[in-house]
Amino acid sequence: QVQLVESGGGLVQAGGSLRLSCAASGRTVSTYAMGWFRQAPGKEREFVAAVTWSGGSTFYADSVKGRFTISRDNAKNTVYLQMNNLKGEDTAVYYCAAPKTPWNLRDYTHSRTYDYWGQGTQVTVSS
Repeated sequence: QVQLVESGGGLVQAGGSLRLSCAASGRTVSTYAMGWFRQAPGKEREFVAAVTWSGGSTFYADSVKGRFTISRDNAKNTVYLQMNNLKGEDTAVYYCAAPKTPWNLRDYTHSRTYDYWGQGTQVTVSS
């Protein structure tokens, strides 16, 4: 069983930055891809970013490309999401996710790929 705990959310003005962290426990995540998703009020959960187990490849939703960066520190069993130039439409609860399947995945962007989820952290961007 994997426990994921997100932190780093908060209130920020448009154009500002935040860095989210996702600390994993219960198993090492060094051989697993990791993902970030978000859900805004009244909307479905959507893919934000993912990183392969090696960290060699990353994937982003078009809406965040060039502004968000996903990274991982396997020594700390932690994944990060650096968010720059935040916009009002980035306001959402952000969730960290991990799959049961190690190594490479067929689909990094769909929520069905992931089996473990954190409780979420709120990000609010004021304009």
